[in-house]
Amino acid sequence: MRVGYYQFAPEPGAVAANLARIRRALSDVRADLLVLPELCLSGYLFPSREALRCCAEPVPDGPCLRALAATCAERGLSLVLGIAEAAGDRLFNTAVLITGGGTVHRYRKAHLFMDEKDLFDPGDTPFPVFAIGPVRIGLLVCFDHFYPEAARALALKGAQIVCHPANLVLQHAQTTTRSRAIENRLFWIMANRIGVEADTRRSLAFTGASQIVAPDGEILVRSRADTEELVVVEIDPTQALDKHVTPRNDLLADRRTDLYSA
Repeated sequence: MRVGYYQFAPEPGAVAANLARIRRALSDVRADLLVLPELCLSGYLFPSREALRCCAEPVPDGPCLRALAATCAERGLSLVLGIAEAAGDRLFNTAVLITGGGTVHRYRKAHLFMDEKDLFDPGDTPFPVFAIGPVRIGLLVCFDHFYPEAARALALKGAQIVCHPANLVLQHAQTTTRSRAIENRLFWIMANRIGVEADTRRSLAFTGASQIVAPDGEILVRSRADTEELVVVEIDPTQALDKHVTPRNDLLADRRTDLYSA
């Protein structure tokens, strides 16, 4: 299976321009699954929910998602990206999976970071797992990586690959996502963004260094912190079906749930 990510810097508030840029990047890609950053159509900083709402769209019928679904169908590509989702009066920081067959799935970010709490509603989709043919895909968004329970929930539901759109500003995720891959014996595709965004209150510098990690913790590829890059590597997803660390230790079968209650 050919999997990858597109690391870039979205233009704040310029949804149409960001969509066009993404479609150009996808026009020549040869991959089965590609992951884009969090909020990659809208940018990250917004002064209010009202400003954010102007860049949000419904799932699955928003105009950008329809356009990207057409691109996925043309390329035979499954795509994961982070968007601002409008759902009635609610706004969610959402990861969307668009399959090559046109099916659209979503996961709404559970763990909101800093001022996201003023903009978004907390996610209400309990860590779903979706199928791309025989391969099972889990979705997380950015700050979710700080919570091992989230990744473990996906592993227990059979996820072989975790797709992780991100807008990271802290220096931890390249380490923690590698740990999550090891402790759950699965592949991890982290698509971070690069660049700087600023408003009247603050400036945020994003850390880049997107990466793909194998179930044994090997870093298959990692980008630089400041470079736009589309990367694709070949993996064998069946490796994530074997949860053995030693011949007598299965990570999931050996769990002591009788001792884990708070």
